[in-house]
Amino acid sequence: MGQNIEFTRPDGNSAPAYYAAPERNADSAPGIVVVAEWWGVTPDIMRIADEYASLGYRALVPDLYRGRSAAVGDEANHLMEGLDFGDAALQDVRGALQHLKKNGKRAGVSGYCMGGAIAFITAMHVKEIDAAVVYYGFPPSEAGDPATIEIPLQCHFAKYDDFFTPDRAAEIEERMTQGKVPFEVYWYDAKHAFCNPNQPGQAGLGHYDAKAAHDAWERTVRFWSNTLKG
Repeated sequence: MGQNIEFTRPDGNSAPAYYAAPERNADSAPGIVVVAEWWGVTPDIMRIADEYASLGYRALVPDLYRGRSAAVGDEANHLMEGLDFGDAALQDVRGALQHLKKNGKRAGVSGYCMGGAIAFITAMHVKEIDAAVVYYGFPPSEAGDPATIEIPLQCHFAKYDDFFTPDRAAEIEERMTQGKVPFEVYWYDAKHAFCNPNQPGQAGLGHYDAKAAHDAWERTVRFWSNTLKG
């Protein structure tokens, strides 16, 4: 369904991405930027973009690793550690948002794991974003204050996450409550990366949970309908 394209970042440089559009109203649909896990742009992430297209959204997956992806956890960690999260959010993701909003429609960002952290940074610092959905990821405290977020935000956290810990997620939740951020959060009896059925290398960090993944997706679809189509 999708295709590889390039879009322009705010700094004028081009960036590669996977793009999926609905069969009808392809030029006038709202948009969703999908930010990948630390594995990079995998078939599973492209499938999520295709799912959004089937629901009537234009979906854009920026290739933050510029063509590279990981097959095992150590390699994924190496790629993630080499990524400038600020540049990813303020240039790649912001450029993807600008590309999707050329038609004047609303656009949001959804991120998984590492992509969740980048989606959080985007929600705090990028003016073009209209809404965000975060899956089991968040940035370090020095990246910004989540209490300053003004857009609708939906978060999905795992109660048994050994990677992005529940304690830190709960602190962020409390900070957003204090800041009166228009957010909703859902906690799942699951481990990290519970939505990914095909994790390369597994690395002991995540375990797919079909029920949690289904519930999270249903909530996400409802959220996007309310924030981007409403």
